[in-house]
Amino acid sequence: MQPRLDARKFVDALVELGFTLGSGVPCSWLNSLTNEMLNRRDVRYVMAAQEGEAVAIAAGADLAGQRALVTLQGSGLTNAGSPLTSYNYPFRRGLLLFVSWRGEPGVPDEPQHELMGEITEAQLDLWRIPHQRLASELPDAISQLHGALRHLDAGRSFAFVVRRGMFTDVVLTARQSPISRERPSRRAALTALLAYRDQGTMLLATTGYTGRELFELGDSPNQLYMVGSMGCVSSLALGLALAQPQRRFIAIDGDGALLMRLGSLATNAWAAPPNLLHVVLDNGGHESTGGQATAAGVVDFPALAWAAGYPRSVGASDLAGFDEAVADWHRAPQLTFLHLETAMATGALGRPTVTPAEVAARLRNYLTVSEPVQAR
Repeated sequence: MQPRLDARKFVDALVELGFTLGSGVPCSWLNSLTNEMLNRRDVRYVMAAQEGEAVAIAAGADLAGQRALVTLQGSGLTNAGSPLTSYNYPFRRGLLLFVSWRGEPGVPDEPQHELMGEITEAQLDLWRIPHQRLASELPDAISQLHGALRHLDAGRSFAFVVRRGMFTDVVLTARQSPISRERPSRRAALTALLAYRDQGTMLLATTGYTGRELFELGDSPNQLYMVGSMGCVSSLALGLALAQPQRRFIAIDGDGALLMRLGSLATNAWAAPPNLLHVVLDNGGHESTGGQATAAGVVDFPALAWAAGYPRSVGASDLAGFDEAVADWHRAPQLTFLHLETAMATGALGRPTVTPAEVAARLRNYLTVSEPVQAR
């Protein structure tokens, strides 16, 4: 059995080398490293909305003379590509990267990681970023860190590719502030939407637990479960709504996903299809990677949507208000933003047993062959 790096001792080594600021987007394969930094007082870890932002945050700290690191999922590497290639490379300022090797060839993983897993190391090569697979023995890993410093001092970024199960487990203790009131469950909100699915409305669920729970509640050909493509569900729904104005679409987003592609609010509002309802189920964290907090606690999402130009934006305070807002949109369609704070308290969830390709094929068939159901 492969030994595992002691996450606490590894972060001790990082701190000793001056890495007291980090930023990134959670990945379940890196959550021990991330959780350890979040739990500590001698490290400031900034949970970024997306990987390119994390690179820019760390780059700013570096420019101020502070050593900084970035943690990111391999599938998010392309989000980081713009600042890595157009800032760090030409400015000759290197960063230390920890990239989870999701989709590593020969290692079982989810389908959204397959392609990036095959090309993770090749992608780093194309961007001229030296890299190593992180060693599982602490003395070897610390030696690798010292080697990485030589690249950083020469103005080059350096990446550690992190395999599955590399770190010892770390429980996240630095969670967001306690919630002042009881919140409805995500399951209850999704259940309320199923009545509209049965009337022919398309339900499109964001990546993570939302899609998995929707599938668990009942699969249907007029449903789509995003895998990867975090933050893209409302944009996908926008394209669908514009292409088929005679049908109705509900995009079920999350707080972390929306923060990753916040500019989509303005695009959606500019296009303004009346047959699109944009729902955000906000649990304040990245639940599927361990519950790390997002920035949602300081964000007024309905006000953002209103300011972006949505003709209708609703902040539901409970499930009854949520149901009422969905019914209002269904009776008199106009582009609507609907926000509901939900609890983060889900047990183990299975994954869809239909493949992404099957989901896309059957939804396309549903949209191009069947007749729209008349609203009731």
